[in-house]
Amino acid sequence: MRAISNDDDEEIVQAVVSGKMPSYALESKLGDCRRAAGVRREALRRTTGRAMEGLPLDGFDYASILGQCCEMPVGYVQLPVGIAGPLVLDGREYFLPMATTEGCLVASTNRGCKAIGESGGASSVVLREGMTRAPAVRFATARRAAELKFFVEDANNFETLAAVFNRSSRFAGLQEIQCSLAGKNLYMRFSCSTGDAMGMNMVSKGVENVLDYLQNDFPDMNVISISGNFCSDKKAAAVNWIEGRGKSVVCEATIKAEVVEKILKTTVPALVELNILKNLAGSAVAGAMGGFNAHASNIVTAIFIATGQDPAQNVESSHCITMMEAVKDGKDLHISVTMPSMEVGTVGGGTQLPSQAACLDLLGVKGASLESPGANARLLATIVAGAVLAGELSLMSALAAGQLVKSHMKYNRSSKDVSKAAS
Repeated sequence: MRAISNDDDEEIVQAVVSGKMPSYALESKLGDCRRAAGVRREALRRTTGRAMEGLPLDGFDYASILGQCCEMPVGYVQLPVGIAGPLVLDGREYFLPMATTEGCLVASTNRGCKAIGESGGASSVVLREGMTRAPAVRFATARRAAELKFFVEDANNFETLAAVFNRSSRFAGLQEIQCSLAGKNLYMRFSCSTGDAMGMNMVSKGVENVLDYLQNDFPDMNVISISGNFCSDKKAAAVNWIEGRGKSVVCEATIKAEVVEKILKTTVPALVELNILKNLAGSAVAGAMGGFNAHASNIVTAIFIATGQDPAQNVESSHCITMMEAVKDGKDLHISVTMPSMEVGTVGGGTQLPSQAACLDLLGVKGASLESPGANARLLATIVAGAVLAGELSLMSALAAGQLVKSHMKYNRSSKDVSKAAS
């Protein structure tokens, strides 16, 4: 199907190619998001000489992403979504949508879910929650920067600062402000509750309110950036690993010895030893930052993409320490995952797109919780942690039993690749 459909489009394509009309203005100029995408794609083809065959154009609601999800679209990428489960978590069953192109990932997570289910299920706890933003401000002297630090951290001033901050949204709730000084530069890490939203925009607006307020008493404060990386967003950072960001979750299960042997094809002692040597000692040797696990990011990213989360936040959301211990006289396996900085939401961003909303609906967490604001986002965080628990259990068992390479050779290669390898 041609990207353009009439003579008017031809004129517009030529205007875009010549630079007379900016590509980003097509939606507002044409008033038709699908038409704008088609014109933009044709202009791109003429400019680059590449038609991007295989990238679908039709079959997507471009108006749904206007101004919030993606700028200057020329098509959309298709990703398969597999279902693992049921995951038995806190007495309920969940079927896990996972968007991935990695073979064996869904099957492996599914095996972990089965082992957990046949052992009575997993349980979870949200330890704390709070999205963060940390602006960087500068003064003429370190002493002056320290004065603002003392002012902001003074408990007597918190109520006033919280009232100013919370103007940004009826769901915003300032929890604390943690300051760190670097010479005459001050970094203030604001943490707040955000309801069912992931909350980055909410906390950023609140921070701007407070900075405007502080400027009255500290007119010499120079705001360098609304984000000074002490937040820390989309980067591996010790502050998130220690203090938490988003939702801090722990999930655990006790796997029966017979389930370990029958379903996971290994033994409790082998798993405990492997976890110590790989996830704990091995990660320590590597100097890991929050990476004391086998492949938490695999599961986090797959569910994030399926449910409309920000996939770049898999960096800190995948911070995880996996623990394994022999219990009940050494017969059964206790396994847990502790994830201090999982950033999820059920409203806003990509969660409102039809495909992603359908996956959230499958989990029973679509949209905002009317009864208890924030409950859906908290539940989603526990589900992701439960899925990570299943994924860790299965992959570690495959490694302990020497099955990993065999499984990928069998299931993670196309028939063409297999035939080439055999020849």
